[in-house]
Amino acid sequence: MKIILAKSAGFCFGVRRAVRLCEKASEEKNRCITLGPIIHNKSVTDALAAKGVREAARVSDILPGETVIIRSHGAGKGELEALKSAGVDIIDATCPDVEKIHNIVRAETLAGRMILVIGQRSHPEVEAIASWCLRCQIFETPGELKDWLDESAGNRDEPVSVVFQTTNTRRVFDACCRILKKECTNLKIFDTICNATCRRQEEAEEISRIVDAMIVIGGRCSANSLKLAEICRANCEKVYFVEEADELDISCFSESDMVGITAGASTPAWIIKEVCQMLSEEMNIEETTENAAIGDSEVTIGTDTAETVESFEELLEKSIKTLYTGEKVTGIVAAITPTEISVDLGTKQSGYIPLSELTDDPTVKAEDLLKIGDTIETFVMRVNDVEGTVMLSKKRLDSIKSWDDVETARVEKTTVEGVVTEENKGGIVVSVRGVRVFVPASQTGLPKETPMTSLLKTKVKLRITEVNQSRRRVVGSIRAVSYEERREKAEQIWNEIEVGKKYQGVVKSMTSYGAFIDIGGIDGMVHVSELSWTRIHQPSEILKIGEQIEVFVLSFDKEKKKISLGYKTKEGNPWEKFIASHKVGDRVEVKVVKLMPFGAFAEIIPGVDGLIHISQITDHRIGLPSEILSEGMAVDVRITDIDNEKHKVSLSIRALMEGETEPSDISDKTPVVIYDTDAPPAAEPEQGE
Repeated sequence: MKIILAKSAGFCFGVRRAVRLCEKASEEKNRCITLGPIIHNKSVTDALAAKGVREAARVSDILPGETVIIRSHGAGKGELEALKSAGVDIIDATCPDVEKIHNIVRAETLAGRMILVIGQRSHPEVEAIASWCLRCQIFETPGELKDWLDESAGNRDEPVSVVFQTTNTRRVFDACCRILKKECTNLKIFDTICNATCRRQEEAEEISRIVDAMIVIGGRCSANSLKLAEICRANCEKVYFVEEADELDISCFSESDMVGITAGASTPAWIIKEVCQMLSEEMNIEETTENAAIGDSEVTIGTDTAETVESFEELLEKSIKTLYTGEKVTGIVAAITPTEISVDLGTKQSGYIPLSELTDDPTVKAEDLLKIGDTIETFVMRVNDVEGTVMLSKKRLDSIKSWDDVETARVEKTTVEGVVTEENKGGIVVSVRGVRVFVPASQTGLPKETPMTSLLKTKVKLRITEVNQSRRRVVGSIRAVSYEERREKAEQIWNEIEVGKKYQGVVKSMTSYGAFIDIGGIDGMVHVSELSWTRIHQPSEILKIGEQIEVFVLSFDKEKKKISLGYKTKEGNPWEKFIASHKVGDRVEVKVVKLMPFGAFAEIIPGVDGLIHISQITDHRIGLPSEILSEGMAVDVRITDIDNEKHKVSLSIRALMEGETEPSDISDKTPVVIYDTDAPPAAEPEQGE
C-alpha cells in the first residue's frame, strides 16, 4: 500500500506564529489569556491550557493587568477598543494575511465604498473583518451574492469593494468574480485568499483524484479543514474527516491500494504523524500476515515528488530530526512578513529568518529576493527546543560560501562588488557576499578632503589584495579597480579620438588659464578663451569643480598625451547674433565699457564690442576720451563699419551729430583702425590720428 502525504499539510505560517507567541507568553507572563480559542484545534488549545494559557470568551471575562493574546483570526474593532480601555497588555497574534484584509476594508470604508465579504458569517475571522466596515454585506456562497445583486439592481453603480475569507476556495473566488464583473460597474476585487490555503487545496484536489481513500485531519470547527474535506469528496468516494488518530478506523482501508492524507492549517505535526504511523503499522501487520513484504508500505511526500518514494520510518525520522547550531539546512519559504521569513524545514521545529539575516543590502526588500514556495538553503543560528523554533540565516551561509569565492578573486585578480557598511579606523568596511573586507583610506579612491562617510550604503567595485582566513582578515582596494577602469577607458578614447568628437566630462580642476576636464580616463584642458564668448578672468566664473559638461576635441597629440578641448559652441556665438540683427548705418544705443587714449570700447550686445575712435567721439578735437565719456555711460552711435573676417566693428557719435551722412563717405573722410575687445591691436594709433 502507498500513502501520499500532502506537502503543505499542517500548520500554516499564521497558526505556527500564533502558537509560538502563546508558548513564549506562557513562559514570560504570569496570567495569559486568549480572546477565544487561539486556533481551531482542541488538542493544541488543551496543550496550551496545560501551560497556563487560559481562554476567555468575552472581554468582560478579562481582568486588568492580564496579558491578552489576540488569536490568529484577528479581533473586532469593538473588542480591541474594550481591551485598551480595560488596561491589559495585548500581544497581537493576528495572521498577517488577516491583518492585510483589515487594512484593506478600513481604507475602502474611508473612501466611501460598500464592503462585500465572501465567507462564513459566524466565523471569527469574518466577524472581525466586518467590524471594521461602516457598510458591509456578507455572503457565504456565490448564489447568495447573485440573489442580493438581483434584488438591488438599482444600485449597481454604487462603489463596491470585495474581500474574501482567507480560507475560502479558489472555486468560490472565481464564481464570485464572474458574477460581480457582470453585474457591477464600479468594482474593486481584492484576492485575499491565503497562498498557503490555495496550495493546500490544490494538493488536496490533486491527491484525491488518484487515491482510493482520503483522510482529512483537522478540527471540526476549522473552516479550512472542512473545505479540504469538501474538495476531496468531489473527487473521491471515501473521505474520512478526523481530529485525532484515535478516531481512525483502520479497517476502512483494507481494500485501498493508495491512501491520501492532508490536514488543515490548525493541525499540529504530531497529530499528522500519529495518523501516518497508525495507518502504516496496522497495514504492515495485515500484509505481514498475508506473507507480504513489510517494505511494501510506502509514503510519498507531496504530489510533485510522486516518483520519489520513502518508507514511513524514513519520513518519520526526517520529521522528528533534531537540528543543531551550525548546520546547513534546506527548506521551503512558507510566508514573508515585514520582519521575518517563515521556512518549512520538514522537521518538528519551525524555521524563521529575521530580515536582518537575509541580506546585507539595506535597500533590498524580502519580496524582491524570495517568493512563497521557493527552496532556500540556510544556516542554523539558534535552536529553541522549548518554543520549537529555529533561527536561520541566509546571510551567514552566504558568508561561509563566499570565503572560497573571495580567495579565488584574490588569486585570479577579478573584480568583486560589495556594499559599504561602516567607516572604520583608517578606512571603510565593505560587505562582499557576507564577508567583511577592509579598504584602507588610501585605497578608497577618494580625495583627501572628502569624508569616507560619503561612501556609506553605496555599492562599490573592488579588488581583493589580501586574504587571511585564520585571522578572518580580508583587505581590498577600490582604487585599483578605478585605475584599471580609467586605463581601459583611456585606451579606448585614444583609439577612437578625432577632432570635433564630443564627450561628456567632469570638471576636475581649474587654473587661471583654463580648466581640466576628465572625459573618462583622460584629462583634457579647456583654455579660458574657449570657455565663453564673453570676456572672463577666471574659469570659475563659468564652471564648478565636479560639474558635468559637454566638450569637444579641438586638437590632440597622442605622443605627448595631450588633448585641447572646446566648450563654447557656434550656436552661442554672439557675433552671429550681431550680424543677424545689425548692419552698417544702424543707429544703436551702446554702453561704454573701457576707455583708452585712442578711443572708447562700447558694448553693442553681450559679447560684441565696437570701437568709438577718439576722432569719432565729438565734432571738435579733444585730448582724451574721458573728457566726454565715462565707463558705464550709455550713448547713441552709428555703426560705420563691420569687418566680418576680423570680427571688428567701428562706431561713431560724430556721425549722428553731423546729420544723415552716407556710411561710405564717413569711412572715406575718417581713417579709423577697428578693434574688438578679444584681440586688441598690436600697436595703438597716435592720439588724434
